[in-house]
Amino acid sequence: MYAIEEGLRLKEKHGGTVTAITMGPPQADAALRDAVALGVDQIIHLCDDAFKGSDTLATSYALSLGIKKLGAFDLVICGKQASDGDTAQVGPGIAVHLDIPQIIFVRKIVEIKDGTITAERIMEEGYDVVKSATPALISVVKEINEPRMPSLKGKMRAKKVEVVKWGIKEIGADPARLGLDGSPTWVEKVFSPPQREAAPAWQGEPDELVNRLLTAMEKYKII
Repeated sequence: MYAIEEGLRLKEKHGGTVTAITMGPPQADAALRDAVALGVDQIIHLCDDAFKGSDTLATSYALSLGIKKLGAFDLVICGKQASDGDTAQVGPGIAVHLDIPQIIFVRKIVEIKDGTITAERIMEEGYDVVKSATPALISVVKEINEPRMPSLKGKMRAKKVEVVKWGIKEIGADPARLGLDGSPTWVEKVFSPPQREAAPAWQGEPDELVNRLLTAMEKYKII
């Protein structure tokens, strides 16, 4: 949602068009129609049985081919990470496959001018200001904007818009690089982590509690 919003804001400021592209099962159409309701111009759905089981490497490969098929572009905008896998790898992977610069964890686009983009990238302490040539790819964090709500007109258009669907043949992908066979990583098991034991509650005089705390810290090599 934050990536879509930023794309729409750039369109309003600089002109151009915004295309949303995703790879997923048939029900992903709904997410693409939501993008149209917000103001996206075109939607592309990469949908093929050959994509099933793709990891982040295979997914970024397929998406990069879809982007290439679209033709010339100035900027690819991704969210920081998916809400399920939570890896933050697909965006950077797309940039590598497209052989373009990337700026990840972007909290603000400072300027787009003369074939360059300048952006603020969040770090563990503060942020970096990074300038890159375009075309480029950025991944954005939620601090970058506040996503808009869809308009009634947008919702009506979303119901009627054609979802362009491309499979493995349309994007010219190598089947060996997709699906489970083309994925060097896979999910072996999903499970809930074991519950931790409740932390002990100590009562007593301050001097006694301090000594107990120091003893515990020495035991666990904290000090």
